[in-house]
Amino acid sequence: MNIASKYDPVQTEDKWYQYWMEKGFFKAEPDSSKEPYSIVIPPPNVTGVLHMGHMLNNTIQDVLVRRARMKGKNALWVPGTDHASIATEAKVVALLKTKGIDKNKLSRDEFLEHAWEWKEKHGGIILEQLKKLGASCDWDRTCFTMDEERSESVLDVFIDLYNKGKIYRGYRMVNWDPQAKTAVSDEEVIHTEEQSKLYYVQYKIEDSSDCITIATTRPETILGDTAVCVNPNDERYQHLKGKQVIVPMVERPVPIIFDEYVDVEFGTGALKITPAHDENDYEIGKRHKLQTIDIFTDDGKLNDKAQLFIGEDRFDARKMAAEKLEQLGCLVKVEDYINKVGRSERTNAVIEPKVSIQWFLDMKELAAPALENVMNDNIHFHPPKFKNTYRHWMENVKDWCISRQLWWGHRIPAYYIKGTEDFVVAKNPEEALGLTKVKQNNPNLTMADIYQDEDVLDTWFSSWLWPISVFDKVIEPEKEDLNYFYPTDDLVTAPEILFFWVARMIMAGYEYRGEKPFKNVYLTGIVRDKQRRKMSKSLGNSPEPLELIKQYGADGVRVGMLLCSPAGNDLLFDENLTEQGRNFGNKIWNAFRLVKSWEIDYSIEQPEYAQAAITWFEEKINQSIIQIEDHY
Repeated sequence: MNIASKYDPVQTEDKWYQYWMEKGFFKAEPDSSKEPYSIVIPPPNVTGVLHMGHMLNNTIQDVLVRRARMKGKNALWVPGTDHASIATEAKVVALLKTKGIDKNKLSRDEFLEHAWEWKEKHGGIILEQLKKLGASCDWDRTCFTMDEERSESVLDVFIDLYNKGKIYRGYRMVNWDPQAKTAVSDEEVIHTEEQSKLYYVQYKIEDSSDCITIATTRPETILGDTAVCVNPNDERYQHLKGKQVIVPMVERPVPIIFDEYVDVEFGTGALKITPAHDENDYEIGKRHKLQTIDIFTDDGKLNDKAQLFIGEDRFDARKMAAEKLEQLGCLVKVEDYINKVGRSERTNAVIEPKVSIQWFLDMKELAAPALENVMNDNIHFHPPKFKNTYRHWMENVKDWCISRQLWWGHRIPAYYIKGTEDFVVAKNPEEALGLTKVKQNNPNLTMADIYQDEDVLDTWFSSWLWPISVFDKVIEPEKEDLNYFYPTDDLVTAPEILFFWVARMIMAGYEYRGEKPFKNVYLTGIVRDKQRRKMSKSLGNSPEPLELIKQYGADGVRVGMLLCSPAGNDLLFDENLTEQGRNFGNKIWNAFRLVKSWEIDYSIEQPEYAQAAITWFEEKINQSIIQIEDHY
């Protein structure tokens, strides 16, 4: 046989992958005679294309699932994608803009037509790229978080949790993304230290020539102030009990209140209170029954209630407010200040605390078994250092804001009676109408008398059901797949979604199956360059994965990634490692060439030294297998 001296992965990888697909080697169905092994893919966004993090994550999953197959298990790796509400809607809005179409001038149905068209065109790109990587998923089982089966489970779970009293609708402070114009959960806010300014401003005390000085990083929000607060134990301000101050710029008298929340040592010991635009101020406002003045529009501009700078962006208004305060003689001084700023994980816009009506999920009961079963190692974290981070978050869990002010996503199944705030929760309009008639005691109501909630559910509200919903309905399952493949074995994911996704999947598992969703959670590190910078296209330090595959072969790239990937620690990617991976493939190729070149003469009796050599070789292999098992 004439075999080329140098291995060419381009010629072989596509050929053999196609062969595996045609022969159905990646398929798995329930089989009671075999031990099951299952992994569900962390569903990439439909907006996504393959990046280095995906390469790492999916290589590790493929290693695990192929190993399970080699051990004779009935191994299944379920693929799929996530609809990614905020990211996808932003992509579609941007695309429409290039065509001269304004989303605000479209109906909901018209916009969704464009969104589904975009999804059909772009949504499967990353899955095709994973095939190039060699991912051995059962592609016939590909799921999408907004396909019919998954969507039915999402609505069923919402209705079930609402009927259990765990989902409620309330008027509360939320994190508002002014760019996406939607609420986001606490976990979707990234807090970073940023350089800003601290403005010291004097407020005149009513009917007096005295002043009280406050310090703020946001002088534009003075327009929404409804109190000034000091600590009741602060001797400096005892004489101000029962007094009022005049809010600068708008000349509004507001009370001086006393609350132990105020730190006597910080700044001047006096705080401006803006209940509509600060979470702590909101809580103080509730305690002291203060007025709430919301001065911002949904896109972060000042509205009529601000009285000044109407229509200006909040950051432009900040400069204008500082100038106005200086003109009025109220600005004492300005200092440089390092401030923690919350930014939206999706758009990077600075988050605006905002009071609005949203839907929430009460997390306390759901969190209890999810905490217990990680801390007692019923679910293993690899590396275990992440247990402490997980415990801290779970012990301080807050109610989850699950509504989003978007059109792309699972629409909340709540139906309102026109002209009222009264609503029913139902799976479809027909069911809603029947419930409404009973609730209103009015058999004459028609479809024209009700309308559905405009909001959609947070994307994570579908993906938290993923280890169950990829196999069957979550409520009243019918197929044997779920009983056979659930709980899954291993989850491979990144630490930054430990709470967004991992914790919530564990909660859903115990709530709906009374069982953990997976046995092991392997947490990968972040792929960084040799200078320890996170790889990103904006920095230009991230290689194009498909180009790497073209140059070094999929196996070469996968070996290269694994050579630098300790669990839970960041990995410093070096293209030289993928070259080592390619060279390793070439070594195997040359070993194969050597073996194929040998001629066997079956008429000669095997000498003793050859038997001894083969026995030694077999023992050496067994020793390596034991070592590898131990490493797994």
